[in-house]
Amino acid sequence: MNKLPDTTKVKLNPDVSARHSPSAQAPAHLPDSMMSSVSVLPENKRLILFTRHSLRERSDGNGFASYQLPLTPKGRVLAKSWGRWLSGHLPYSLDVDSISSPIGRCIDTAMLMQQGAGLSRSILHQSLLVEPGSLVTEPEIANPVFKEIGVLNFINRFLQNNLDGTKNPYQGGLDILSLFYQHQPQVGHMMLAVSHDTLLSAFLAVMLDVIEIDWNDWPKMMEGVFLWFDDEPFAKANANFIWRGQLYTRPVSHLLDNYHASGFTTDKLLLPPEVKWD
Repeated sequence: MNKLPDTTKVKLNPDVSARHSPSAQAPAHLPDSMMSSVSVLPENKRLILFTRHSLRERSDGNGFASYQLPLTPKGRVLAKSWGRWLSGHLPYSLDVDSISSPIGRCIDTAMLMQQGAGLSRSILHQSLLVEPGSLVTEPEIANPVFKEIGVLNFINRFLQNNLDGTKNPYQGGLDILSLFYQHQPQVGHMMLAVSHDTLLSAFLAVMLDVIEIDWNDWPKMMEGVFLWFDDEPFAKANANFIWRGQLYTRPVSHLLDNYHASGFTTDKLLLPPEVKWD
């Protein structure tokens, strides 16, 4: 059973929903949830697709995916065909620079999605989209625990703020949110942000205010969340996002309040200087 809650779901206003009913066949191996999400996308937003990379080679015998693992041939085809599909069937232009984890399979996913859309834009490497970065601050402490307890238990302990060598979970969520806020594209454009399953799963849990997830909540390869902000300064904005066909709205101020309630101050956040707070 999924542990992510239903209580924060909201309905899209018919006046802003694009009401997409895609008739074209989805790319092979694309998670079904992506078509559900596409069908309820709004129009005329500064849209961000925060996605896990495409299909990669199998992890080694200990079950952990090293950063050297590349995309499979099917994964390369999927990324390119997904970019082509998005470009051809949504009222959004992908003609904007992408951001990505600096790991090869994430960069390749962004590059192939751009190629599928007929584009060749810059792909900016972002340390907040890889580990250590968004969750882990002291890998020499956190990595042995990761290998001992496994990835799902690791993320749940992170969410429960019970893991040495990592950030407060609200700081991790706010850091990623601020990265996206800073890189919002123009209205009517969609930016790609490519990362890994651990970051995406933790980010979604923080956004939905849950402290435990299970494997049903885990993002599949090439599965992602569509996100956009209200046209407000960061601290006053709502973060709106569509995950597995459902729309959620989360005030940034709510995450900030929870962060401060944990005993932290705003100056500890790894926010870029360009973020407007007021």
